Amino acid sequence: MKLIRYSFHDEVHAGVVTAAGVVPVPAINLYTGSKVPDSVLGIIESGDLEPLKAAEGMPAIPFSDVLPLLPYPVPPKIWCIGLNYHSHAVDIKAVQPDEPGSFMKPASCMTRPGGEIILPPAHITNDVDAEGELAVVMGKKVQYLKDHAEALDAIFGYTVTLDLTALDVLAKNPRYLTRSKSFDTFFSFGPVIVTKDEIADVDELEVITESNGEVFSRDFVKNMKTRPLELVRFHSDYQTLHPGDIISTGCPKGVRIKKGDVVGGRVEGVGAISATVR
Repeated sequence: MKLIRYSFHDEVHAGVVTAAGVVPVPAINLYTGSKVPDSVLGIIESGDLEPLKAAEGMPAIPFSDVLPLLPYPVPPKIWCIGLNYHSHAVDIKAVQPDEPGSFMKPASCMTRPGGEIILPPAHITNDVDAEGELAVVMGKKVQYLKDHAEALDAIFGYTVTLDLTALDVLAKNPRYLTRSKSFDTFFSFGPVIVTKDEIADVDELEVITESNGEVFSRDFVKNMKTRPLELVRFHSDYQTLHPGDIISTGCPKGVRIKKGDVVGGRVEGVGAISATVR
């Protein structure tokens, strides 16, 4: 199942993406007599997907007619993983850490899928890259997970993210990682979240970063230094994970961006995301 938050005729709703388009959650509730939250985060927190299965046989809004939005504008937590692919470490002349190179991003850095990335003034940063990544979306409140089976049980699904970095800020001092990652519009996710049952083997997914319609970098999840299930298990030792938390798992290689570029990330079977650079 694929969930989306969207705007249509100046109204914002959660919906289910089908082959025919987007079926609004309020329409599903009316049809089934259910009370599913009209909110993607609310659906994740409730864990009740059964009524939404009715969407497959219902009238839908053509996908081209809706404006995709962030699945939810304020995730409980945003974890990102740096240098998880060897090729990315080579690109920025860094050494892969033994443990996940994790950092957090604030919700204030969000931009909507298909929206705009606003470059900061050149005197602050003049070397920015964008990275398309696969992200895990948590579905349960958990802590101290023992193994990958428990990690998988705690996952709701997957999405695609765009993670940006001011590389020249980072180059001044690696302690500035959070600063270099937290400018406004330096993160996006969605527009679709796909439930985990749709993905037969997450390790076989290919993660692609695109620039101006061309593939810039690509690699498979199985080539990550720390793969998604272990990332979930690992981070549960350091913070309680909550429904809607995002763990963005890293990029094979980021693309330097400039005004006018269109950059994006794509993971077949999960989705695609893009943004225009201003």
